Amino acid sequence: MSGLYFEEFHVGQTFEHPIRRTVTETDNVLFTTMTHNPALLHLDEEYCRTQTEFGQRIVNSCFTLSVMVGVSVYDTTLGTTVGNLGWDEVRFPAPVFHGDTLHFQTEVLELRESKSRPQNGIVIFAHRAYNQRNQLVASCKRSGLMLRKPQ
Repeated sequence: MSGLYFEEFHVGQTFEHPIRRTVTETDNVLFTTMTHNPALLHLDEEYCRTQTEFGQRIVNSCFTLSVMVGVSVYDTTLGTTVGNLGWDEVRFPAPVFHGDTLHFQTEVLELRESKSRPQNGIVIFAHRAYNQRNQLVASCKRSGLMLRKPQ
């Protein structure tokens, strides 16, 4: 288990996740079709080349969100989380393209004890994803219900 217990987090704590991920066309097409998303932005190269400002397909933002949060799990919550309580302020300030290599950062924004579950605490994380040019491509706040250290 590599995740941290509620008491092991502190506000301002930052994790530079060592896992990087180059996004492939297969990632995008598979995720998009698995989730029944028919958006031409993800599937139709000709449409994107001739009728969008991007000139090429863009990666499904839900895939980017999933990878961004997923990469954070090993360093932060693996084996110590009860579950996600919510994702807020999800933003995609720049598109992700096939071939982009993403790296990720997590910051602890807030800690509070659970009023309804004294054996747990709530951690608010800020997750950020950057491309190979260090351009912010995704961010979100995630609320996690965390285990407290065993006595």
